[in-house]
Amino acid sequence: MPRARTSQNDRQTAASPQEQGSGCLSGFTIVPLSVILISYLLASLALKTNPAPSVNSEMPPAASTGISPIFTPEIQYWAGNIIQWAAASQLDPNLAATIMQIESCGDPRARSSAGAMGLFQVMPFHFYAADNPYDPDTNAARGLDYLLRSLNAGGGDARLAMAGYNGGIGIISRAEWAWSAQTKRYIQYGVPIYQDARNGLSVSNAVTEWYEKYGASLCRQAHERLGLP
Repeated sequence: MPRARTSQNDRQTAASPQEQGSGCLSGFTIVPLSVILISYLLASLALKTNPAPSVNSEMPPAASTGISPIFTPEIQYWAGNIIQWAAASQLDPNLAATIMQIESCGDPRARSSAGAMGLFQVMPFHFYAADNPYDPDTNAARGLDYLLRSLNAGGGDARLAMAGYNGGIGIISRAEWAWSAQTKRYIQYGVPIYQDARNGLSVSNAVTEWYEKYGASLCRQAHERLGLP
């Protein structure tokens, strides 16, 4: 989660004046217009039969109700909670699971050197005075609230949402070359993991690569903390 937070043509159209005509059409003009009308009708029928494919945006699918099996056992431990937390925040549970995977690997007591805390590594200034930052429900509520704000700021693009979650919503409007190395690395692993989850894979090379390079120690600590066999 970010270490600092900062949080925004007229198109002219012209219509040509109608040409004045005689009010009648000759037989010569009727034939090509008939061809045009028939072609138009055939094209319309083709579009209805074979609609153009929709753009595959990064907006999380609203219908997603579970989490993918690609996530590590420590994340699967929280599967039921993730589904509830994501639903409360109107987020795809696989997006929430991806964030938890990278941030804490499911360790509710995780703490970074920068002071981020808990399952979603939420910075202290996101909590209220009465909050317990390490309470899973509270941590999820604060973390996923910021993730939702980041997603909205990024126009529904999960890649931008991840960048904003890590580096602060303000970076979403900046050129990517200006993003920190940490944020670039965050999306380098987070985006493929999320894509694998969305695509219904049962095994993810992206999760394996992240685990081997960065996650082994983190997940081992979470595994022990959760008392998993």
